[in-house]
Amino acid sequence: MTNIDEHTMASLQRENANRMVALPDGSMMPQVGQGTWYLGEDPEKRQEEIEALRLGVQLGMTLIDTAEMYGDGKSEHLVGEAIKGIRDQVYLVSKVYPHRASRNEILAACAESLRRLDTDHLDLYLLHWRGSVPLSQTIAGMEQLKAEGKIGRWGVSNFDIHDMQNLLSMEHGNQCQVNQVLYHLGSRGIEYDLLKWQREHNIPIMAYSPLAQGGRLRGQLLESEEVQRIAKKHGVEAIQIILAWCIIQPDVAAIPRSSNPEHTYLNAQASKIRLDDEDLKLLDKRFPAPARKTALDIL
Repeated sequence: MTNIDEHTMASLQRENANRMVALPDGSMMPQVGQGTWYLGEDPEKRQEEIEALRLGVQLGMTLIDTAEMYGDGKSEHLVGEAIKGIRDQVYLVSKVYPHRASRNEILAACAESLRRLDTDHLDLYLLHWRGSVPLSQTIAGMEQLKAEGKIGRWGVSNFDIHDMQNLLSMEHGNQCQVNQVLYHLGSRGIEYDLLKWQREHNIPIMAYSPLAQGGRLRGQLLESEEVQRIAKKHGVEAIQIILAWCIIQPDVAAIPRSSNPEHTYLNAQASKIRLDDEDLKLLDKRFPAPARKTALDIL
């Protein structure tokens, strides 16, 4: 890719580093991070993917999200290689399979993730989605991992409002720090009730697929007259407008995936875009939030 000059690099690093989301335990989490779904699965792309992740860290997108599910551990191996020597700069997140989330099995699952990532701790560990294992067991396992210093904190993923209510009704359920869900301009179902409820309980959202990667409406989003007009107005790419829209809310973090440095650079630049009221009204009119409850979108 075109070399980034030192001034631009420093400016983007500051912009992204200053964007933080407050968690219930009082700690701070980077607002703009990097997703890794499908990364690590193609050996021919490995070096480019590593370069993309390392560039993202340099540009202030220090949260890296992965999961034991991604490529059956290949993504975690890739991330471990990418953060070698810079682990102290990274806010590291991984996720456990639901069927491995029992009190004892989650300890083994976390240990395996740590080995693949070549680190001694995770900053955040998530239950990937709700399965048949009782949440009480998962919570107990998460709390034990915290006590042992294997994880800094824990959260969940793909939980709808009834799941979150159930979770917080349990002992230590209020230790949940975040809920990672599908959320982007074309998938706004969480705004009807889940986002409001989580705000009432000070639990932020982590948006996966904020660029509609693999999700519905991606083409409609990028090619819409409104998004194209706003992108032209700001002198940026349409894809950057979609990400800028997602992170305009201070309690919503986003983890766009990138497999190459050029895309990573575009993602990093989105933090500097300042959408105004006119922009937001146009986008709301074209891609409105739902007026009724809808099923939680999941990829």
